[in-house]
Amino acid sequence: MKITIGSRGSQLALWQANWVKGRLAAAGYDLEIKIIKTTGDKLANIPLTQSGTKGLFIKEIEEALVAQEVDLAVHSLKDLPTEQPAGLTVAAVPEREDARDVLISRDGRRFSELPPGAHLGTSSLRRQSQLRRLRNDLEILPMRGNLDTRLKKLERGDCDAVVVAAAGVHRLEFKSRIAEYFAPDQLCSAVGQGALAIEIRCGDEKMQEAVAPLDHPATHRAVLAERAMLRHLGGGCQVP
Repeated sequence: MKITIGSRGSQLALWQANWVKGRLAAAGYDLEIKIIKTTGDKLANIPLTQSGTKGLFIKEIEEALVAQEVDLAVHSLKDLPTEQPAGLTVAAVPEREDARDVLISRDGRRFSELPPGAHLGTSSLRRQSQLRRLRNDLEILPMRGNLDTRLKKLERGDCDAVVVAAAGVHRLEFKSRIAEYFAPDQLCSAVGQGALAIEIRCGDEKMQEAVAPLDHPATHRAVLAERAMLRHLGGGCQVP
């Protein structure tokens, strides 16, 4: 059976899609990856809080899934709005990577070692609000872009350090760049951070059967609880 996977085209998104592809290929399936450009990719220079759109990084992929242009979609689960479109479901959530946030600095300094006024790059309101609580003497710079883009901005001197998710850094094998891991009581991670979501059409029994072995029940239960909390609070990109 031929399976088409829908994915964004970033380095990290393709790593994730290829991870799923590799496991399904090992089970005997024939697969291809279809790269789909999302609204979030097209609005790369606009702060997330000003976009006015939910599901910035998954909307077009879900539309392709509904239209049967792809058979399944692979997302970073934290990008998935808590309210899914009718007819779609998260069929599997593989075992979670490290859910923490990390600091990557140009000179390897830890968070406490950054000088007053240092420029710290992050586009996340969640991170910004917590970082200001920890140190209000730093300059927080809004910074969009894929992980590889942010690291390039750091290298060329756009900022002194960036705060990003550990999971993506680990997956792209940039672990040696990490200056410090933030403890959960310093920076509370995003809902679903570190986990992948494998999304399919409701009622597609063949796809459900194909991806079922990739599901990690403990991770799936945990992210269901986190997403229920976020839905109840009305959280999202507009709320820290």
